[in-house]
Amino acid sequence: MEQFYAIGLFLFVLFVLLGSGVWIGLALLGVAYFGMEIFTSRPTGDAMMTVMWRSASSWSLTALPMFIWMGEILYRTRLSEDMFKGLAPWMARLPGGLMHTNIAGCTVFAAVSGSSAATLTTVGKMTIPELRKRRYPERMVIGTLAGAATLGLLIPPSLTLIVYGVSINESITKLFMAGIIPGLILSALFMCYVVAVSQLSKSYNPAPEPHMAFREKVRQSRFLIPVFTLILLVIGSMYVGVATATEAAAIGVIGSLILALWQGSLTRQAFFETLMGAARTSAMIAFILAGAAFLSLAMGFTGLPRGLAQVIAAMELSRFELLMVLMVFYIVLGCFLDGISIVVLTIAIVEPMIRQAGIDFIWFGIFVVLVVEMAQITPPIGFNLFVLQGMTGHDMGYIARAAFPMFLIMVLMVFILIAFPELATWLPDNMRLAG
Repeated sequence: MEQFYAIGLFLFVLFVLLGSGVWIGLALLGVAYFGMEIFTSRPTGDAMMTVMWRSASSWSLTALPMFIWMGEILYRTRLSEDMFKGLAPWMARLPGGLMHTNIAGCTVFAAVSGSSAATLTTVGKMTIPELRKRRYPERMVIGTLAGAATLGLLIPPSLTLIVYGVSINESITKLFMAGIIPGLILSALFMCYVVAVSQLSKSYNPAPEPHMAFREKVRQSRFLIPVFTLILLVIGSMYVGVATATEAAAIGVIGSLILALWQGSLTRQAFFETLMGAARTSAMIAFILAGAAFLSLAMGFTGLPRGLAQVIAAMELSRFELLMVLMVFYIVLGCFLDGISIVVLTIAIVEPMIRQAGIDFIWFGIFVVLVVEMAQITPPIGFNLFVLQGMTGHDMGYIARAAFPMFLIMVLMVFILIAFPELATWLPDNMRLAG
């Protein structure tokens, strides 16, 4: 009973602070400070300084600003234009046509970005005008882009996976490897949906693409060489054990700078903007992580996570039932919070439950990120919906309805991941780690 009283107070204070417009990091610190003052006799200031410093000085966290900077650099290059030129000849003859460039483009850019919003903006600014010009159904254009852009959270380098790894003290490199196969399968499911709609819908009648010889297709593929080289350097270096996640991030930054210089898009002003953008995003995430670390400490003193784990254990839920409860829990949270905030806010409570259930932490990281992806396209706080609203001018309801089939496909992917856990564990179990 005492635990439920504590969690009620924590949630009340948290929602009051968030509802008043306080930054998420400050809200987490405020709730933790309140909990420490009410439930413990330990000096709150000393505890706060110690845990915030420990959180901010984590070596694993150094990969975060580097990958963010890499995404900022690539966002300002002609990468999306080149990807469209390279992918379009191969996608045009598939059932569904150039609609597949939304999904393939997001899949490719996700492998060098780590951010759902950056993936959506970079790919969308190129594909939306081109697909509209060819009379592709507007709802499909928006829906596939909203769904496929979430792959930026799953396919490495994923910022959310870095945050999860830091929060739960797991290998970032192994988490990256675990996200590759589920990410590619989810991408394939999105493409299967496009094929099905193109064959069944009478309104799917885009302008046909002119025939292109095989030699010309190969020649156009040269535009994909830079981005695939960058992917190979970043992800391949981690898989073969040449580099850690942090070292791979540094390789990615150097590669993206070379690419930007080669394309002539790296002016002095653009370089300064990339640094400032990366600094702002990194500071925001680090602040949220510091607040979450202090909140975890405060909740630990109350015995709240342990108490909740005991309550769940007393229910005698099966592994599948527990995962279903957690999936609904995360989907509901996703209606009100962004993905990174959800992860750092809940890990302290969820960790004892999954440990007691014997669930692999690497696998659970992919499960969490997959469910958190849904938060990007669920109203009222779905960030991808806001980005698309600004890009297309459609109202939020229209965009949410267009993205709903992608939400259902993600739910299907969760069940596939539960049925075949090896999809997330095989690569990490068979990779070499940099020493």
